[in-house]
Amino acid sequence: MTVHFIGAGPGAADLITVRGQRLIASSPVCLYAGSLVPVELLEHCPPGARLIDTAGLNLDEIIAALTAAHTAGLDVARLHSGDPSVFSAIAEQMRRLDAAGIPYDVTPGVPAFAAAAATLSRELTVPGVAQTVILTRTAERATAMPEGEDLATLSASRSTMVLHLAVQRIEAVVASLLPSYGPDCPVAVVARASRPDEEVLRGTLADIAAKVREADIRRTAVIVVGPALTADQFPDSHLYSSTRCRS
Repeated sequence: MTVHFIGAGPGAADLITVRGQRLIASSPVCLYAGSLVPVELLEHCPPGARLIDTAGLNLDEIIAALTAAHTAGLDVARLHSGDPSVFSAIAEQMRRLDAAGIPYDVTPGVPAFAAAAATLSRELTVPGVAQTVILTRTAERATAMPEGEDLATLSASRSTMVLHLAVQRIEAVVASLLPSYGPDCPVAVVARASRPDEEVLRGTLADIAAKVREADIRRTAVIVVGPALTADQFPDSHLYSSTRCRS
């Protein structure tokens, strides 16, 4: 028996990997976050599969369901939105499974920031403009941020920054980023990236907070900040240069 942690993607049901779909189809138990994982993915579950929505469960209850499946010798598809490597809360689940001697593996998925970049038709790393992407969040209604990972410190490099779980605090986010990025720095907010009801706001640090409030965007959104969003004057990358050395 194996618990398969599967990245279910950012929202569109067809943004699931072939491996992830195959594992869902072969697992007689499926745990999923009903508020985030597209219900269409459950159609891949085998007939008679036990479906457990974890939206209302705590960690102990989730582990109990995984343990029960292990005792019964049943593989589990454990679906997480986006990609499990970022803000997925699988670390504490894996720690519990390690302690219980329950095997697991991880299948990556399309992360929300990648879906947002695709919607915006932008590369987040533009030659001569930005070559670093910072993925972060804010601490309100969540565990505290480690020392040195506050927005003011992280923004000093003026790298492309993607904030998850932060749109409800858009005014505080703007206040923290303004000193380093400046009021004219481009910003985009992508809500429900890749879904049919996707919503996109574009602006600058000077006006994005007002646009978010006017659109009443409160959750399931990423904030993308940085000059790469609007850069059009930049050198071609070395990758496809006609003058670079070829072995």
